[in-house]
Amino acid sequence: MENTKRSAVRKEIKKQGDRLLGFCRWVIISGFIGIVVGWVGVAFYHTLKWATTMRIEHPMIILGLPFGGLIIVMLYRALRREDDHGTNSVISAVRSEEKLHIRTTPLIFVSTIITHLFGGSAGREGAALQMGGSIGNGMGKVFGLNEKDTQIAVMCGMSACFAALFGTPIAATFFAMEVVSVGIMYYSALVPCVFSSLIAAEMARIMGVGSEAMKIGMVPEFTAVNTGKITLIAILCAAVSIAFCIIMHSASDYSQKWIKNPYIRIFVGGIFVAGIHLLIGIPDYMGAGMDIIEHTMHGEVRPEAFVYKMVLTAVTLGVGYKGGEIVPSFFVGATFGCLMGQLLGVSPSMCAAVGMIALFCGVTNCPITSLLLAFEIFGMDGIYFVLIGVAVSYMLSGYYSLYHSQKIVYSKYDAAYRGNKI
Repeated sequence: MENTKRSAVRKEIKKQGDRLLGFCRWVIISGFIGIVVGWVGVAFYHTLKWATTMRIEHPMIILGLPFGGLIIVMLYRALRREDDHGTNSVISAVRSEEKLHIRTTPLIFVSTIITHLFGGSAGREGAALQMGGSIGNGMGKVFGLNEKDTQIAVMCGMSACFAALFGTPIAATFFAMEVVSVGIMYYSALVPCVFSSLIAAEMARIMGVGSEAMKIGMVPEFTAVNTGKITLIAILCAAVSIAFCIIMHSASDYSQKWIKNPYIRIFVGGIFVAGIHLLIGIPDYMGAGMDIIEHTMHGEVRPEAFVYKMVLTAVTLGVGYKGGEIVPSFFVGATFGCLMGQLLGVSPSMCAAVGMIALFCGVTNCPITSLLLAFEIFGMDGIYFVLIGVAVSYMLSGYYSLYHSQKIVYSKYDAAYRGNKI
Protein backbone atom coordinates (compact mmCIF):
# COMPACT_ATOMS: atom_id res chain seq x y z
CA MET A 1 0.00 0.00 0.00
CA GLU A 2 2.82 2.37 0.97
CA ASN A 3 4.69 1.55 -2.25
CA THR A 4 1.54 2.30 -4.28
CA LYS A 5 1.21 5.73 -2.65
CA ARG A 6 4.88 6.51 -3.28
CA SER A 7 4.53 5.45 -6.90
CA ALA A 8 1.49 7.71 -7.32
CA VAL A 9 3.37 10.63 -5.77
CA ARG A 10 6.35 10.07 -8.08
CA LYS A 11 4.05 9.96 -11.10
CA GLU A 12 2.36 13.18 -10.03
CA ILE A 13 5.72 14.88 -9.49
CA LYS A 14 6.82 13.74 -12.94
CA LYS A 15 3.60 15.10 -14.47
CA GLN A 16 4.10 18.45 -12.76
CA GLY A 17 7.70 18.51 -13.99
CA ASP A 18 6.58 17.78 -17.54
CA ARG A 19 4.00 20.57 -17.30
CA LEU A 20 6.61 23.01 -16.05
CA LEU A 21 8.95 22.06 -18.90
CA GLY A 22 6.07 22.45 -21.34
CA PHE A 23 5.31 25.87 -19.90
CA CYS A 24 8.95 26.99 -20.22
CA ARG A 25 9.09 25.61 -23.75
CA TRP A 26 6.00 27.57 -24.82
CA VAL A 27 7.21 30.76 -23.14
CA ILE A 28 10.38 30.56 -25.24
CA ILE A 29 8.58 29.69 -28.49
CA SER A 30 5.80 32.26 -28.03
CA GLY A 31 8.43 34.83 -27.07
CA PHE A 32 10.26 34.31 -30.36
CA ILE A 33 6.99 34.45 -32.28
CA GLY A 34 5.99 37.63 -30.46
CA ILE A 35 9.32 39.30 -31.28
CA VAL A 36 9.36 38.31 -34.97
CA VAL A 37 5.68 39.06 -35.56
CA GLY A 38 5.97 42.26 -33.53
CA TRP A 39 8.73 43.53 -35.84
CA VAL A 40 6.67 42.65 -38.91
CA GLY A 41 3.60 44.30 -37.39
CA VAL A 42 5.54 47.49 -36.64
CA ALA A 43 6.94 47.61 -40.18
CA PHE A 44 3.46 47.01 -41.59
CA TYR A 45 1.92 49.74 -39.40
CA HIS A 46 4.44 52.40 -40.40
CA THR A 47 4.32 51.45 -44.08
CA LEU A 48 0.53 51.57 -43.97
CA LYS A 49 0.71 54.95 -42.26
CA TRP A 50 2.94 56.20 -45.07
CA ALA A 51 0.51 54.89 -47.69
CA THR A 52 -2.42 56.59 -45.96
CA THR A 53 -0.54 59.90 -45.75
CA MET A 54 0.34 59.70 -49.44
CA ARG A 55 -3.30 59.03 -50.34
CA ILE A 56 -4.54 61.96 -48.27
CA GLU A 57 -1.97 64.34 -49.73
CA HIS A 58 -2.67 63.16 -53.30
CA PRO A 59 -6.41 62.29 -53.43
CA MET A 60 -6.41 61.74 -57.20
CA ILE A 61 -4.13 58.75 -56.65
CA ILE A 62 -7.35 56.76 -56.49
CA LEU A 63 -7.31 56.79 -60.31
CA GLY A 64 -4.50 54.27 -60.03
CA LEU A 65 -6.60 51.76 -58.08
CA PRO A 66 -7.47 49.57 -61.11
CA PHE A 67 -3.79 49.38 -62.08
CA GLY A 68 -2.77 48.62 -58.49
CA GLY A 69 -5.20 45.72 -58.66
CA LEU A 70 -3.42 44.32 -61.70
CA ILE A 71 -0.15 44.34 -59.75
CA ILE A 72 -1.79 42.41 -56.89
CA VAL A 73 -3.09 39.68 -59.21
CA MET A 74 0.27 39.49 -60.95
CA LEU A 75 2.10 39.06 -57.63
CA TYR A 76 -0.21 36.29 -56.44
CA ARG A 77 0.12 34.47 -59.75
CA ALA A 78 3.90 34.86 -59.80
CA LEU A 79 4.16 33.23 -56.36
CA ARG A 80 1.48 30.63 -57.19
CA ARG A 81 -0.93 31.75 -54.49
CA GLU A 82 -3.99 32.33 -56.70
CA ASP A 83 -5.96 29.92 -54.51
CA ASP A 84 -5.31 31.95 -51.35
CA HIS A 85 -8.47 32.31 -49.25
CA GLY A 86 -7.27 35.06 -46.96
CA THR A 87 -8.21 34.83 -43.28
CA ASN A 88 -10.22 31.69 -44.03
CA SER A 89 -6.93 29.93 -44.79
CA VAL A 90 -5.56 30.83 -41.35
CA ILE A 91 -8.70 29.59 -39.59
CA SER A 92 -8.60 26.33 -41.58
CA ALA A 93 -4.92 25.87 -40.73
CA VAL A 94 -5.71 25.78 -37.01
CA ARG A 95 -7.86 22.71 -37.71
CA SER A 96 -5.31 21.14 -40.10
CA GLU A 97 -7.64 21.60 -43.05
CA GLU A 98 -5.24 23.83 -44.99
CA LYS A 99 -1.50 24.49 -45.07
CA LEU A 100 -0.07 27.97 -44.66
CA HIS A 101 2.89 29.21 -46.68
CA ILE A 102 5.48 31.67 -45.40
CA ARG A 103 5.39 33.51 -48.72
CA THR A 104 1.90 34.66 -47.72
CA THR A 105 3.57 37.21 -45.42
CA PRO A 106 5.30 39.40 -48.06
CA LEU A 107 2.39 38.93 -50.45
CA ILE A 108 -0.32 40.16 -48.10
CA PHE A 109 2.00 42.88 -46.77
CA VAL A 110 2.64 44.41 -50.19
CA SER A 111 -0.88 43.82 -51.54
CA THR A 112 -2.57 45.48 -48.56
CA ILE A 113 -0.27 48.49 -48.85
CA ILE A 114 -1.19 48.78 -52.55
CA THR A 115 -4.89 48.57 -51.71
CA HIS A 116 -4.64 51.32 -49.08
CA LEU A 117 -2.30 53.52 -51.10
CA PHE A 118 -4.73 53.72 -54.02
CA GLY A 119 -7.86 54.15 -51.91
CA GLY A 120 -9.41 50.69 -51.67
CA SER A 121 -11.98 50.37 -48.89
CA ALA A 122 -10.44 47.76 -46.61
CA GLY A 123 -9.04 47.22 -43.14
CA ARG A 124 -5.70 45.96 -41.97
CA GLU A 125 -6.39 43.16 -39.45
CA GLY A 126 -7.05 40.58 -42.16
CA ALA A 127 -3.48 41.14 -43.28
CA ALA A 128 -2.36 40.98 -39.63
CA LEU A 129 -4.02 37.61 -39.07
CA GLN A 130 -2.60 36.18 -42.29
CA MET A 131 0.91 37.49 -41.70
CA GLY A 132 0.91 36.43 -38.07
CA GLY A 133 -0.53 33.01 -38.85
CA SER A 134 1.91 32.26 -41.65
CA ILE A 135 4.89 33.41 -39.55
CA GLY A 136 3.64 31.31 -36.62
CA ASN A 137 3.37 28.33 -38.93
CA GLY A 138 6.90 28.93 -40.21
CA MET A 139 8.26 29.27 -36.67
CA GLY A 140 6.57 25.99 -35.80
CA LYS A 141 8.64 24.31 -38.51
CA VAL A 142 11.81 26.02 -37.29
CA PHE A 143 11.25 24.69 -33.77
CA GLY A 144 10.31 21.24 -35.09
CA LEU A 145 6.81 21.29 -33.61
CA ASN A 146 4.33 18.53 -34.35
CA GLU A 147 1.06 19.24 -36.12
CA LYS A 148 -0.97 20.07 -33.01
CA ASP A 149 1.67 22.38 -31.57
CA THR A 150 2.09 24.08 -34.95
CA GLN A 151 -1.61 24.94 -34.82
CA ILE A 152 -0.99 26.65 -31.47
CA ALA A 153 1.96 28.49 -33.02
CA VAL A 154 -0.39 29.74 -35.77
CA MET A 155 -2.74 31.12 -33.10
CA CYS A 156 0.27 32.73 -31.37
CA GLY A 157 1.13 34.54 -34.58
CA MET A 158 -2.46 35.68 -35.08
CA SER A 159 -2.61 37.09 -31.55
CA ALA A 160 0.77 38.77 -31.83
CA CYS A 161 0.11 40.66 -35.06
CA PHE A 162 -3.41 41.68 -33.99
CA ALA A 163 -1.98 42.99 -30.70
CA ALA A 164 0.85 44.84 -32.41
CA LEU A 165 -1.44 46.72 -34.80
CA PHE A 166 -4.32 47.51 -32.43
CA GLY A 167 -2.57 47.75 -29.07
CA THR A 168 -5.19 45.43 -27.56
CA PRO A 169 -3.27 42.34 -26.34
CA ILE A 170 -6.08 40.98 -24.16
CA ALA A 171 -8.63 40.94 -26.98
CA ALA A 172 -5.96 39.69 -29.40
CA THR A 173 -5.21 36.73 -27.12
CA PHE A 174 -8.79 35.58 -27.00
CA PHE A 175 -9.69 36.40 -30.60
CA ALA A 176 -7.26 33.82 -31.96
CA MET A 177 -8.67 31.18 -29.60
CA GLU A 178 -12.33 32.08 -30.15
CA VAL A 179 -12.69 32.86 -33.86
CA VAL A 180 -11.87 29.35 -35.12
CA SER A 181 -14.98 27.65 -33.74
CA VAL A 182 -18.28 29.07 -32.47
CA GLY A 183 -19.14 27.82 -29.01
CA ILE A 184 -15.73 26.68 -27.77
CA MET A 185 -12.37 28.20 -26.89
CA TYR A 186 -8.96 26.69 -27.65
CA TYR A 187 -7.63 27.06 -24.12
CA SER A 188 -4.55 24.97 -24.87
CA ALA A 189 -3.25 28.07 -26.66
CA LEU A 190 -3.89 30.43 -23.73
CA VAL A 191 -0.36 30.71 -22.31
CA PRO A 192 1.37 30.90 -25.72
CA CYS A 193 -1.09 33.50 -27.03
CA VAL A 194 -0.83 35.59 -23.86
CA PHE A 195 2.96 35.85 -24.05
CA SER A 196 3.17 36.37 -27.81
CA SER A 197 0.50 39.10 -27.83
CA LEU A 198 1.93 40.95 -24.81
CA ILE A 199 5.46 40.89 -26.22
CA ALA A 200 4.32 42.03 -29.67
CA ALA A 201 2.12 44.78 -28.22
CA GLU A 202 4.95 46.09 -26.03
CA MET A 203 7.38 46.05 -28.96
CA ALA A 204 4.86 47.97 -31.04
CA ARG A 205 4.36 50.53 -28.27
CA ILE A 206 8.10 51.11 -27.95
CA MET A 207 8.40 51.49 -31.73
CA GLY A 208 5.73 54.20 -31.91
CA VAL A 209 2.58 52.22 -32.71
CA GLY A 210 -0.27 53.78 -30.74
CA SER A 211 -3.24 51.89 -29.34
CA GLU A 212 -6.78 52.46 -30.62
CA ALA A 213 -8.07 53.78 -27.29
CA MET A 214 -11.07 56.13 -27.60
CA LYS A 215 -13.18 58.17 -25.23
CA ILE A 216 -16.97 57.97 -25.24
CA GLY A 217 -18.31 61.50 -25.29
CA MET A 218 -21.26 61.06 -22.95
CA VAL A 219 -22.41 57.94 -21.10
CA PRO A 220 -26.16 58.08 -20.38
CA GLU A 221 -27.68 56.97 -17.11
CA PHE A 222 -28.35 53.26 -16.84
CA THR A 223 -32.15 53.41 -16.79
CA ALA A 224 -34.89 51.14 -18.13
CA VAL A 225 -35.65 53.55 -20.99
CA ASN A 226 -32.03 53.88 -22.08
CA THR A 227 -31.53 50.13 -21.72
CA GLY A 228 -34.52 49.55 -23.99
CA LYS A 229 -33.13 51.91 -26.61
CA ILE A 230 -29.70 50.28 -26.50
CA THR A 231 -31.32 46.84 -26.79
CA LEU A 232 -33.20 48.01 -29.89
CA ILE A 233 -29.95 49.28 -31.42
CA ALA A 234 -28.30 45.93 -30.65
CA ILE A 235 -31.16 44.08 -32.38
CA LEU A 236 -30.76 46.30 -35.44
CA CYS A 237 -26.97 45.82 -35.35
CA ALA A 238 -27.53 42.07 -35.51
CA ALA A 239 -29.62 42.61 -38.65
CA VAL A 240 -26.97 44.89 -40.17
CA SER A 241 -24.25 42.34 -39.36
CA ILE A 242 -26.21 39.68 -41.26
CA ALA A 243 -26.60 42.07 -44.20
CA PHE A 244 -22.87 42.89 -44.10
CA CYS A 245 -21.90 39.20 -44.21
CA ILE A 246 -24.31 38.51 -47.07
CA ILE A 247 -23.08 41.50 -49.07
CA MET A 248 -19.44 40.57 -48.49
CA HIS A 249 -19.88 36.97 -49.64
CA SER A 250 -22.21 37.88 -52.50
CA ALA A 251 -19.77 40.42 -53.92
CA SER A 252 -17.05 37.77 -54.02
CA ASP A 253 -19.27 34.99 -55.38
CA TYR A 254 -20.98 37.02 -58.09
CA SER A 255 -17.87 38.86 -59.26
CA GLN A 256 -16.10 35.51 -59.74
CA LYS A 257 -19.14 34.08 -61.49
CA TRP A 258 -19.64 37.00 -63.86
CA ILE A 259 -16.00 37.88 -64.57
CA LYS A 260 -13.82 34.78 -64.72
CA ASN A 261 -10.53 36.48 -65.56
CA PRO A 262 -8.98 37.81 -62.31
CA TYR A 263 -7.15 40.64 -64.08
CA ILE A 264 -10.34 41.94 -65.70
CA ARG A 265 -12.33 41.37 -62.49
CA ILE A 266 -10.04 43.42 -60.25
CA PHE A 267 -9.62 46.13 -62.90
CA VAL A 268 -13.37 46.56 -63.33
CA GLY A 269 -13.87 46.48 -59.56
CA GLY A 270 -11.18 49.13 -59.14
CA ILE A 271 -12.92 51.36 -61.69
CA PHE A 272 -16.21 50.93 -59.79
CA VAL A 273 -14.71 51.79 -56.38
CA ALA A 274 -12.73 54.74 -57.75
CA GLY A 275 -15.77 55.99 -59.65
CA ILE A 276 -18.00 55.91 -56.57
CA HIS A 277 -15.41 57.79 -54.53
CA LEU A 278 -15.06 60.47 -57.20
CA LEU A 279 -18.84 60.71 -57.51
CA ILE A 280 -19.31 61.09 -53.75
CA GLY A 281 -16.53 63.64 -53.59
CA ILE A 282 -15.33 62.83 -50.06
CA PRO A 283 -12.49 60.53 -48.93
CA ASP A 284 -14.36 59.05 -45.95
CA TYR A 285 -14.60 55.53 -47.35
CA MET A 286 -11.04 55.08 -48.54
CA GLY A 287 -8.79 52.82 -46.48
CA ALA A 288 -9.83 51.57 -43.05
CA GLY A 289 -11.65 54.69 -41.86
CA MET A 290 -10.48 54.89 -38.24
CA ASP A 291 -10.72 58.70 -38.39
CA ILE A 292 -14.44 58.45 -39.18
CA ILE A 293 -14.93 56.08 -36.25
CA GLU A 294 -13.29 58.66 -34.00
CA HIS A 295 -15.73 61.29 -35.29
CA THR A 296 -18.65 59.12 -34.20
CA MET A 297 -17.31 59.30 -30.65
CA HIS A 298 -18.21 63.00 -30.87
CA GLY A 299 -21.66 62.26 -32.27
CA GLU A 300 -20.74 63.19 -35.86
CA VAL A 301 -21.98 60.96 -38.68
CA ARG A 302 -23.29 61.05 -42.24
CA PRO A 303 -26.62 59.13 -42.40
CA GLU A 304 -25.56 57.14 -45.46
CA ALA A 305 -22.03 56.32 -44.23
CA PHE A 306 -22.64 52.74 -43.08
CA VAL A 307 -24.29 51.77 -46.38
CA TYR A 308 -21.47 53.17 -48.52
CA LYS A 309 -18.84 51.46 -46.38
CA MET A 310 -20.54 48.06 -46.62
CA VAL A 311 -20.86 48.24 -50.40
CA LEU A 312 -17.39 49.63 -51.12
CA THR A 313 -15.66 47.19 -48.76
CA ALA A 314 -17.56 44.28 -50.28
CA VAL A 315 -16.56 45.27 -53.81
CA THR A 316 -12.95 46.06 -52.85
CA LEU A 317 -12.30 42.71 -51.19
CA GLY A 318 -14.71 40.76 -53.37
CA VAL A 319 -12.87 41.48 -56.62
CA GLY A 320 -9.45 40.62 -55.23
CA TYR A 321 -7.93 43.57 -53.39
CA LYS A 322 -6.35 42.71 -50.06
CA GLY A 323 -6.99 43.96 -46.55
CA GLY A 324 -9.31 43.17 -43.69
CA GLU A 325 -12.97 43.15 -42.82
CA ILE A 326 -12.84 43.90 -39.09
CA VAL A 327 -12.05 47.63 -39.14
CA PRO A 328 -14.74 48.13 -41.83
CA SER A 329 -17.13 46.31 -39.48
CA PHE A 330 -16.09 48.78 -36.75
CA PHE A 331 -16.83 51.60 -39.19
CA VAL A 332 -20.25 50.23 -40.16
CA GLY A 333 -21.22 49.54 -36.55
CA ALA A 334 -20.02 52.89 -35.21
CA THR A 335 -21.67 54.97 -37.92
CA PHE A 336 -24.92 52.98 -37.75
CA GLY A 337 -24.99 53.16 -33.95
CA CYS A 338 -24.27 56.89 -33.94
CA LEU A 339 -27.09 57.47 -36.45
CA MET A 340 -29.54 55.42 -34.38
CA GLY A 341 -28.51 57.29 -31.24
CA GLN A 342 -29.44 60.55 -32.95
CA LEU A 343 -32.79 59.15 -34.07
CA LEU A 344 -33.67 57.63 -30.69
CA GLY A 345 -32.48 60.56 -28.62
CA VAL A 346 -29.81 58.77 -26.61
CA SER A 347 -26.07 59.62 -26.53
CA PRO A 348 -24.87 59.14 -30.15
CA SER A 349 -21.34 58.62 -28.83
CA MET A 350 -22.41 55.79 -26.53
CA CYS A 351 -24.51 54.25 -29.27
CA ALA A 352 -21.57 54.44 -31.67
CA ALA A 353 -19.45 52.46 -29.20
CA VAL A 354 -22.22 49.89 -28.70
CA GLY A 355 -22.81 49.64 -32.44
CA MET A 356 -19.11 49.20 -33.18
CA ILE A 357 -18.68 46.34 -30.70
CA ALA A 358 -22.09 44.73 -31.34
CA LEU A 359 -21.54 44.59 -35.09
CA PHE A 360 -18.05 43.20 -34.65
CA CYS A 361 -19.55 40.48 -32.47
CA GLY A 362 -22.28 39.77 -35.01
CA VAL A 363 -19.90 39.27 -37.94
CA THR A 364 -17.24 37.29 -36.05
CA ASN A 365 -19.35 35.37 -33.47
CA CYS A 366 -16.78 36.21 -30.78
CA PRO A 367 -18.62 37.60 -27.71
CA ILE A 368 -15.74 37.25 -25.22
CA THR A 369 -13.30 38.98 -27.55
CA SER A 370 -15.88 41.70 -28.25
CA LEU A 371 -16.32 42.52 -24.58
CA LEU A 372 -12.56 42.54 -23.95
CA LEU A 373 -12.03 44.72 -27.01
CA ALA A 374 -14.55 47.23 -25.65
CA PHE A 375 -12.74 47.27 -22.34
CA GLU A 376 -9.35 47.92 -23.97
CA ILE A 377 -10.66 50.59 -26.35
CA PHE A 378 -13.23 52.40 -24.19
CA GLY A 379 -12.35 51.38 -20.65
CA MET A 380 -15.26 50.72 -18.29
CA ASP A 381 -17.33 53.62 -19.62
CA GLY A 382 -20.81 52.36 -20.47
CA ILE A 383 -19.71 48.74 -20.13
CA TYR A 384 -23.22 47.56 -19.15
CA PHE A 385 -24.65 48.99 -22.37
CA VAL A 386 -21.84 47.34 -24.36
CA LEU A 387 -22.51 44.04 -22.59
CA ILE A 388 -26.15 44.19 -23.68
CA GLY A 389 -25.08 44.99 -27.24
CA VAL A 390 -22.69 42.04 -27.37
CA ALA A 391 -25.15 39.53 -25.91
CA VAL A 392 -28.09 40.56 -28.09
CA SER A 393 -26.07 40.80 -31.30
CA TYR A 394 -24.40 37.43 -30.72
CA MET A 395 -27.73 35.67 -30.24
CA LEU A 396 -29.70 37.36 -33.02
CA SER A 397 -27.00 37.45 -35.73
CA GLY A 398 -27.65 33.76 -36.39
CA TYR A 399 -25.02 31.57 -38.02
CA TYR A 400 -23.67 34.17 -40.39
CA SER A 401 -19.98 35.08 -40.38
CA LEU A 402 -17.36 36.95 -42.35
CA TYR A 403 -15.39 33.70 -42.44
CA HIS A 404 -16.66 30.63 -44.29
CA SER A 405 -14.09 28.48 -42.48
CA GLN A 406 -15.48 29.30 -39.05
CA LYS A 407 -17.07 26.17 -37.55
CA ILE A 408 -20.21 26.09 -35.41
CA VAL A 409 -19.50 23.62 -32.62
CA TYR A 410 -22.34 24.46 -30.24
CA SER A 411 -25.68 26.08 -30.94
CA LYS A 412 -26.27 29.71 -29.99
CA TYR A 413 -29.79 28.91 -28.85
CA ASP A 414 -29.68 25.69 -26.86
CA ALA A 415 -27.22 23.23 -25.32
CA ALA A 416 -26.78 21.25 -28.52
CA TYR A 417 -23.76 20.18 -30.55
CA ARG A 418 -23.81 21.20 -34.22
CA GLY A 419 -20.31 20.62 -35.59
CA ASN A 420 -20.67 22.20 -39.03
CA LYS A 421 -19.17 25.16 -40.88
CA ILE A 422 -20.84 28.53 -41.36
